Amino acid sequence: MFLTHSLKYFYTASSGVPNFPEFVIVGLVDEVQTDICDSNIKRAVPKQDWMNKITADDPQYWGRQSQICMDTQPSFKANIETVKQRFNQTGGVHVYQKMYGCEWDDETGEVDGFRQYGYDGEDFVVWDLKTNTWIAPTPQAVITTNKWNHDNAELEYRKNYLAQICPEWLKKYLDYGRILMLRTELPSVSLLQKTPSSPVSCHATGFFPHRAAMSWRKDGEELHEGVDQGEILPNPDGSFQMSVDLSSVKPEDWRRYDCVFQLSGVKEDIVIKLDKSVIKTNEKSPPLIAIIIAAVAVLALVIGAVGFFIYRKKSGEKPNHRLFDFRL
Repeated sequence: MFLTHSLKYFYTASSGVPNFPEFVIVGLVDEVQTDICDSNIKRAVPKQDWMNKITADDPQYWGRQSQICMDTQPSFKANIETVKQRFNQTGGVHVYQKMYGCEWDDETGEVDGFRQYGYDGEDFVVWDLKTNTWIAPTPQAVITTNKWNHDNAELEYRKNYLAQICPEWLKKYLDYGRILMLRTELPSVSLLQKTPSSPVSCHATGFFPHRAAMSWRKDGEELHEGVDQGEILPNPDGSFQMSVDLSSVKPEDWRRYDCVFQLSGVKEDIVIKLDKSVIKTNEKSPPLIAIIIAAVAVLALVIGAVGFFIYRKKSGEKPNHRLFDFRL
């Protein structure tokens, strides 16, 4: 637990989305955005200072990635039109997306690879690691999986890439950004409640790395019912935030509950007792709630801007190995 590092890439082609590039590629290491390329800027650029260290070993790195990005765009533009036809769609707003990459456990050495495509927020084509085959979650994708599953050479290459090459690049990136990527920052943890009858939210913000867990306990036992677990989300400063909500608590039982935050690399957990006197509410602290609402709004814009707003599931080809994408 907590020892897994990840390298992910999101390719996004959009149609009918105003003020948004038609094509975007975003790279992330441990959920931190490392680079971006889109059809507006027409080049790949680093989003972390330490990514510039790559040019010391490979001076042509960014130029090569820019060219690959632009060469990949036509296939994605064609594919989004193909999918629209399969769903009998013409106009409107549509998004076609690919995500692929790998995870590496730095304690056990275990590696896991993943690769999948989505359309308008739903899975379209998913690669199964165990069988090394493509699966069609929707009937409109069957023609694609039948075609791709007959290309054995490509299937073996992708499997080897995700199992061997991808984790090698992940380790290299972690080494380049060691000071920042392997740092530890503890969060500020607060109890929030909109109204006296609303769920109590335990909110942690400002932590790093993203490998963290948060839960509610009653009498020392972790709760699963009456608990709404939120996702780990990025902050504008590169740190992360998350929350977990607790509902249906009898006033006389409040002190039997506590919120627990666990962070990778930190032995001691952060524990906060459920105490009405420390809860921040709309009535007692309007400025705080306003700040939280503003932060969430900014976060939504940031997530949308980097182009990975489609996938809701946990599911990241290395820049030097971004081959042109197959036609559907």
